Amino acid sequence: MPAFFARGVVQINGYIDQLIASFLPIGAVSLLTYAQTIALLPVSLFGLAISAAELPEMSSAGDAASAAPHVRKRLQDGLERLAFFVVPSAVALLFLGDVIAAGLYQHGRFTASDTRYTWGILAAASVGLVASTMGRLYSSAFYALRDTRTPLRFAIVRVLLAGGGGWACAMYLPAALGVAPVWGTAALTLFSAIAGWVEFVLLRGRMWARIGHTGLPWRLTLTLWGLALVAGGVGIALKAGLGEAHRVLTAMAVIGMFGAVYVALTAAAGVATARTALRQVRALVA
Repeated sequence: MPAFFARGVVQINGYIDQLIASFLPIGAVSLLTYAQTIALLPVSLFGLAISAAELPEMSSAGDAASAAPHVRKRLQDGLERLAFFVVPSAVALLFLGDVIAAGLYQHGRFTASDTRYTWGILAAASVGLVASTMGRLYSSAFYALRDTRTPLRFAIVRVLLAGGGGWACAMYLPAALGVAPVWGTAALTLFSAIAGWVEFVLLRGRMWARIGHTGLPWRLTLTLWGLALVAGGVGIALKAGLGEAHRVLTAMAVIGMFGAVYVALTAAAGVATARTALRQVRALVA
């Protein structure tokens, strides 16, 4: 049960957000659901997948007393792989969320206004994307050290903080800012993202006390964020250049170009994960 709750804290937060959104104007729950479907994709595809794959590797060192060096190395490698995928995902949600939402949803009764609201929610969710995914990897490291209680305690802190603060932000912040009440969904998501950072910092601090310092090298961090922002700029320019092209074609072109530019730039910069990915693609094509 501790592992179940800590593993699923992102999804549990999502359910609580939907419950709070039900007190907002009609349509808020639907908009939040649409946005969560997109925002949870990188969490599941990269965060949970890499964390699940690393757990047996980190656990293979044997007893918890002698596992620290092995766990630290596996954790470090996992963080660097995770960052390679999640950093551009966060940039894409922040700068290209309208393209993604329009390509997936904007037809029938889903209007351009709904796309803008969904983009706002995605932009808020992007703030906590890195923390949420890396927090799951740190939780796996605790499990490898035979400790399921620490992730549980910090997951409870996250849920309580996100629930209480999210309620206050969703109910009162839009009125204080003079915007439509439906924007409470973005305020709610933003506070959940902040709660995700609180959980991540707590997990990382406790893990540092157990096995020593872990985290992304600052050069790699700057490289990934800088090149992701450059790719995002290319995506924005392409979006503007396509103008009134069909929404689905625009989404495919913009997101495809964004991903290609990011991978090419990171490979040229010597990022190991990018070069490994390119080698695997070439092997598949060959």
